[in-house]
Amino acid sequence: MGIVAGLDSAPDFTRIVVCDSETGAVLRQGYAPHPVESPEGGGRPSDVDPQAWLLSLGEAAGGGLLEGVQAIGVSAQANSVVPLDSQGNTVRPAMVGGDKRSQVAAADLIDALGGREAWAQAVGSVPQAAQPVTKLRWLARTEPEAAARTAVLLQAHDWLVWQLLGRPARRTTDRGGASGTGYWSAASGGYRPDLVELALGHQVMLPEVIGPSEAAGTTPEGLLISAGTGETMAAAFGLGIGLGDAVVSLGASGSVMAVHPEALVDQSGMITSLADATGMHLPVVTTLNAVRTLRGAAELLGVPDLESLSELAMKSTPGAHGLVLLPYLEGERTPNLPHTAGTLAGLRRESMRPEHLARAAFEGMLCGLADALDVLRGRGVDVRRVFLLGAAAELPAVQAAAPALFGTQVVVPQPADYAAIGSARQAAWALGASQGTLDPRNPPVWQGAVAQVLEPGEELAVGQAVRQQFVSVREQTHPGALHG
Repeated sequence: MGIVAGLDSAPDFTRIVVCDSETGAVLRQGYAPHPVESPEGGGRPSDVDPQAWLLSLGEAAGGGLLEGVQAIGVSAQANSVVPLDSQGNTVRPAMVGGDKRSQVAAADLIDALGGREAWAQAVGSVPQAAQPVTKLRWLARTEPEAAARTAVLLQAHDWLVWQLLGRPARRTTDRGGASGTGYWSAASGGYRPDLVELALGHQVMLPEVIGPSEAAGTTPEGLLISAGTGETMAAAFGLGIGLGDAVVSLGASGSVMAVHPEALVDQSGMITSLADATGMHLPVVTTLNAVRTLRGAAELLGVPDLESLSELAMKSTPGAHGLVLLPYLEGERTPNLPHTAGTLAGLRRESMRPEHLARAAFEGMLCGLADALDVLRGRGVDVRRVFLLGAAAELPAVQAAAPALFGTQVVVPQPADYAAIGSARQAAWALGASQGTLDPRNPPVWQGAVAQVLEPGEELAVGQAVRQQFVSVREQTHPGALHG
């Protein structure tokens, strides 16, 4: 085979890895931050000139990084919209990120289709402020001239693939990227142009959705470019997760996703039904409060950082002497309690010690994520091991409690550029399929992530008791909230 490259265009930087196409070993890598000029016309921070992505890509690929590479895969930040006119020029800067300005537009759209259930049935997700479909509604309401000139809609990875190919007439995307737009259904595998019209006010051209191992095309220099995908799907593919695996991401907020053979339609809107980069599905459940719970507890206890909070928590014991923290500090999505606050229960004179509160913060955060895992398990998703991602996954207090609270093996992969590695793996698949050396239905088998494996072992019964303690407090405080 040979060598392939994976390119991840994240919100702030571009990362490129060059890999051996058979083993996945990383041979070399490049990195460049995105240039930070504000968009022309003063724009907003969530507006980005897509040329910045190309400049950063060029810089990251400098010094002959791509020499000898036969195929490239591209992943990029989700929830980005690049509106183009009929000539293929950008109508306005790309709209990216978790955009607060479109919250009203999200509520408008939910009402316009007849409520949350109608959206869940139509596309497997309920509009949120960050989603492309919601940004289109915002555009139509706020910048009607730009909306009227929009003739083609691409996401960041679609636009980059199209640029790399020399802007051909055919524009493509993949199932993974399309499934996050709010106008493509993972269940039916098709677009809902009526929802684009509902949001934007008129029909537009949408990129063709190609299969996981298909190539988007070949550059003038003969480089094969694979379908590309969203960052989440590329990271899942780079980690090598499959059926029976879930990924729990610990950011300020948390997310739980798992590989499943079919799309899940969830009337309550707690599950977002995404597609993955292999032809399977990636149902996702998010919580608003993960690491922000720990940061809040650290501030309250006057400790300088999360490492110190973890050290303090390790001086307590499982169950934190009866202290239970419902970590709903920003309201919560899972369970759906947007206007609630957090609750600290079980205060007794002997539990009012810093180490018990520290322990309750870790247990509360992990039990909140276990609730999200249970939403998936309750819908028949098989979870035999959990991959734990994010800097907080390295903390001893997280590693001590997670396996027993999740009730399963926990894998903590070493930090690496999994989205870029996943993109490279996709490139190797497309290259092998095009040469006839790989089955288009089965991706190349690469060496898995280097990881620590933690078993619940003897702690399992204790962990399940702590979990039960949390569930009872949640049920008393917010009866039936998790059952939508």
